[in-house]
Amino acid sequence: MSCAPSLIDAHGRTIRYLRISVTDRCDLRCRYCMAEAMTFLPRSKVLSLEEIALIAERFVARGIDKIRLSGGEPLVRRGVTELCQRLGRMIGGGLSELTMTTNATRLREHAPALADAGIRRINVSLDSLDPEIFRYVTRHGDVAQVLDGIAAARDAGMAIKINMVVLKGLNEDHVGDMLDWCGREGHDLSLIETMPLGAIDEDRTDRFVPLTRVFDTLSDRFTLTRDSHQTGGPARYWRVAEHGNRLGLISPLTANFCAGCNRVRLTTEGKLYLCLGHDDHVDLKDALREGGIAAVDAALDAALPRKPAAHDFRIETGAAPAVARHMSVTGG
Repeated sequence: MSCAPSLIDAHGRTIRYLRISVTDRCDLRCRYCMAEAMTFLPRSKVLSLEEIALIAERFVARGIDKIRLSGGEPLVRRGVTELCQRLGRMIGGGLSELTMTTNATRLREHAPALADAGIRRINVSLDSLDPEIFRYVTRHGDVAQVLDGIAAARDAGMAIKINMVVLKGLNEDHVGDMLDWCGREGHDLSLIETMPLGAIDEDRTDRFVPLTRVFDTLSDRFTLTRDSHQTGGPARYWRVAEHGNRLGLISPLTANFCAGCNRVRLTTEGKLYLCLGHDDHVDLKDALREGGIAAVDAALDAALPRKPAAHDFRIETGAAPAVARHMSVTGG
């Protein structure tokens, strides 16, 4: 890989973290993420796995040292483990970490290959351990299948962090039990405020829970001490004395984390979004297909000055989503 300038935005932030949505498709339909009747991209419009690899390799040449693969559900895309193998070969050669966010429904099948590719830790989206609540949130999911996938990943040697979106009236009263379960199982837990991305079938205002309130409730049950741990993402961490694991809070609405943002996101159709909460983007698929890697570099140089200082998320009754695209399009 040739040397090229680092990726630094107009606010002086060095971009080191690339999140790639390898597919907008998913085998679940979580209510806060998707509408029940989704229209997914035709395969002709998505990046090939070869194109994803070429773009990722160029990002690493420009200073990206962490890549997270996501979706949708990344493991529903055929050939994704081969992509992981290719990207994993950059670990130690510019890339420090390759990770994945998954719903774990297919982890039993793929965990050994992911570990072999160099993935040492994964994030698993899991909003409830209760089978009925889980089925309701996901519209048809089986929590036992997810727990089996988590066990397979642990057996393959991967560390696991659970991502839990806190939802009023559904799982808010189960957060303490989830933290307790994570501690017993040796997993960290990150709590996430629901974000206004894409049109769904419900009013997000009805489900929004400020994590400040959740943290106060957890503090009555657990001994929580601020932890300096950083993963490159937006979470702020606390150590849980009772188990020794960590609790992370991702609070885009009640505790804005944009000042230290080091991330950009590549969608499955090749659009590079500079911010999760804005629509500004450049099309790296067109750049690659029309002008090769040199055009990708030029597109990146044009994009970075447009990265905003902060998102403009807000939760208000009747307010339109901050952006029209769903989370599954941009990637978690």
